[in-house]
Amino acid sequence: MVGDTLSILNGWIKDFGMLSEGWRAGILVFMLVFATATAAFIASRVIAVLEDKFSATQNLWDDAVLHAVCKPVEAFIWLQGVYWAAEVAHRFSDAEIFKANGTLLQIGFVWVLVWALLRLAKEAEKILTSPMKVRQPMDYTTVSAISKLLRAVVIITAVLTVLQTLGFSISGVLAFGGVGGIAVGFAAKDLLANFFGGFIIHLDRPFKVGDWVRSPDRNIEGTVEHIGWRLTTIRTFDKRPLYVPNATFTTIAVENPSRMTNRRISETIGIRYADVHAMKQIVDEIRDMLKRHEDIAADKTLIVNFLAFNASSLDIMVYTFTKTTQWVRFHEVKEDVLLKISDIIESHGAEVAFPTRTLLLPDGVKARGDNQEPRASEPASEDGQAQDSGKQAEKLWD
Repeated sequence: MVGDTLSILNGWIKDFGMLSEGWRAGILVFMLVFATATAAFIASRVIAVLEDKFSATQNLWDDAVLHAVCKPVEAFIWLQGVYWAAEVAHRFSDAEIFKANGTLLQIGFVWVLVWALLRLAKEAEKILTSPMKVRQPMDYTTVSAISKLLRAVVIITAVLTVLQTLGFSISGVLAFGGVGGIAVGFAAKDLLANFFGGFIIHLDRPFKVGDWVRSPDRNIEGTVEHIGWRLTTIRTFDKRPLYVPNATFTTIAVENPSRMTNRRISETIGIRYADVHAMKQIVDEIRDMLKRHEDIAADKTLIVNFLAFNASSLDIMVYTFTKTTQWVRFHEVKEDVLLKISDIIESHGAEVAFPTRTLLLPDGVKARGDNQEPRASEPASEDGQAQDSGKQAEKLWD
């Protein structure tokens, strides 16, 4: 229809007899480009009005679809308009470049379709993982893995379609890929190992983005920022990025403290031997305090017992769990528990023990005071005894 219209318009200009063939071609191309720009502008205005209208509705998917196709629609209008302009130019010229108009249009259409699908996948990923948009958001790691897989499928399909459009045999390409895949597999075995390692992470989900992970086998500890198909990015606690190949996680043990249900308080507190008479009351009061504490999980294991006779203390074992798993809040609760235990010990007139040593002297032996210095006219007792013993030994030897 457009070709017929342009033919009529070209015949009318030709019959008018005022312009040469080159000028007629230029006017027709200009009119097509101007019409294309006008259509693209109108389409953008219509899409903007629809976005404002759809944003007022409860449905989030219409917004996502409209936002995903707005740019590709404008690109498709320009693609079609430029194709028509090139067809008009081809009517007035036999240049070889214009013979590829149909092929370029098909490739452009595939590109616009792929662009729209990739944008739609990205918008769907944002909706499914946002707690502000859905009531029960899905796991970001799982959604990201599915989104990446869909984008890979779309891109591979588009590449094969373009190759078929350009005249290449898809069966030949696939056969070449099957034969060359063995060589590529040997050459890029580490890359494939990381790829399958990322696949296992997405499948087993030992951790997700935002989790705190650590490995007792390697010096790996921090918060997961991104899980790719080759690398996993971990932000260490000193704010440095750590890039770990995914194949590493298939050979090491990984702890995920973010999924702990409680944090543990495990302390050994010693009192003096002189306070053994108050041991039973102190232990019972500490146990009761922990049972009544609002931040202690009373349904978990709670142990408070006299543990052992230590070298310089009577040890009390305190073993319990907090309700919170947050690192900062846990230390606040632990501080409160330890201060209350200290108050209980002091309330019974007891004291927390520290390393001490008692020296028992036999009867008749007196210890010199620390501040009492020996007189200059007499030697130190130990040195004097040593000299006297030496003299007696010499006499006996003679």
